[in-house]
Amino acid sequence: MTRLASILTVGTIAAGAAAPAAAQPGAAQRAAAEQRYQIGQMERVLEGAVEHGLTNTRDRLQALAQVPADTLVSDNAHARGFRLEGYGVFFDVVVPTFESTLTWSLRTLDQNDLGLDSALRTLQSHIKTAGDPNLEQALKRLELQVNPAVLARTSLPDVVGARNATGSAASVDDKAPAAADPILADPNEAYRNEVMEALKDAMLAHSSALNIGLNEWLAIAAKGNDDRPRLAPADTANTRIIRLKGSDLADFLAGKITREEALQRIEVRVF
Repeated sequence: MTRLASILTVGTIAAGAAAPAAAQPGAAQRAAAEQRYQIGQMERVLEGAVEHGLTNTRDRLQALAQVPADTLVSDNAHARGFRLEGYGVFFDVVVPTFESTLTWSLRTLDQNDLGLDSALRTLQSHIKTAGDPNLEQALKRLELQVNPAVLARTSLPDVVGARNATGSAASVDDKAPAAADPILADPNEAYRNEVMEALKDAMLAHSSALNIGLNEWLAIAAKGNDDRPRLAPADTANTRIIRLKGSDLADFLAGKITREEALQRIEVRVF
C-alpha cells in the first residue's frame, strides 16, 4: 500500500468514527427541544385547569350572590415548568385571586348575619306584622328576583316545633331544604379547592408525554398573586405544593390503579 493510500484509509476510518459523535449533539438538541415543547404544552394545560376552577367558582357565586363576573378576578393564570435533574419536572403556577373587597365583604356580611337571608327574613316579618297588601305584593316581586335556594331558606318557619305542625311543608314532605353553599362563608377557600382539584385532574390526564421517571416526581407549586391588598390577617396567600411519584403516575397510566387511587397518592403540602 502506498503512503497516499495509507493516509486516505486512515482518514476514512477516522471520519467514520467521528460521524456518530458529530451526530450525537444534534440528537440531544432535538430531545431537549421535544422536552421543552411538552413542558410548554403542560404549562398551557395547567393554566387552563386554573381557569376551569375559576369558572366553576364564579358560576357558583353568580348564581348565589348575583355577583357581576368582571369584578371577581384581577389577573390571568401563569404557569412555568422546568426539568430538575435528580428530581423530575416542576411547575410554578400563579393563580389569579378574587378581588379581596368582594370576598371579604361577602364573608363579613355572612358572619354578622347581614346577608340576604337575614334581610329577607326581616322584611317578611315586618310586612306580615304591617298587614299591608301593597307591601306584600312588593315583597313577592322582590322574592321572584332572588335565587330559589335562598328563598327556600328564608321561607322556613322560625318557631320551635313548626316542622312537625299539622299542614306544615315539613309534615307533608320531610325533605330538608338545600343547604347553603359553603362558598358564601369563605369564597377564597372554595376557589382554592376548585383550582386544586382541577390541577390534580390535569396531572393525571395530560402528563404522560413528560416522561417522568419511576423515581422522579411531578410537582406543581400553586400560589396566589401577592400583588393585592389584604383586609385581614386571615387573608393570606399560601403556596400549595402538590406532587405525584413517577411510579404512581406510571401505575395509573398503565391501568394498574384507578383514578381515585391515584388522586389519593397525590401529596399536598401548604407553605
